Amino acid sequence: MKIRIFGIAPESIVDGRGIRLAIFVQGCCHHCKGCHNPESHPLDGGKLYDTAEIIAMMGNPLLDGITLSGGEPLLQAEPCRELAAAAHDKGLTVWCYTGFTYEQIRDGVVDDKGLLDHVDVLVDGRFEIGKRSLDLLFRGSLNQRLIDVKRTRKTGNVCLESL
Repeated sequence: MKIRIFGIAPESIVDGRGIRLAIFVQGCCHHCKGCHNPESHPLDGGKLYDTAEIIAMMGNPLLDGITLSGGEPLLQAEPCRELAAAAHDKGLTVWCYTGFTYEQIRDGVVDDKGLLDHVDVLVDGRFEIGKRSLDLLFRGSLNQRLIDVKRTRKTGNVCLESL
């Protein structure tokens, strides 16, 4: 399956807990002021990859997981779901950054195409420059949440990831 990619960081330590293969998808509809990847916004930019190429990168024995970021991963939810499922098959954790809120995804405002079935931690919400903080772990602004997806789905209430 094809996916349009802005960039890949093979051993990131800032995009989630542990050493992560950070996959930055191309294309974003949010255009947050102060975005750290504004070049990822155009839908037709980046480079086209086959998901098999990226799955092959998951063989690094140092990896704890993968992180889907962007751009906006939910604009390419099907290939991102394939990457996330492959990561779980390899025993890796999956983090996903999105400008949508968990509630918007849950309520069908955007179709995640089953991606959240394979996400452990969802970092949700648009980056808001007025709420920016350099003291936050793994997020840029105070409105963004680190959501434990499995516990949230089990309880029916948003459960935050404990760091």
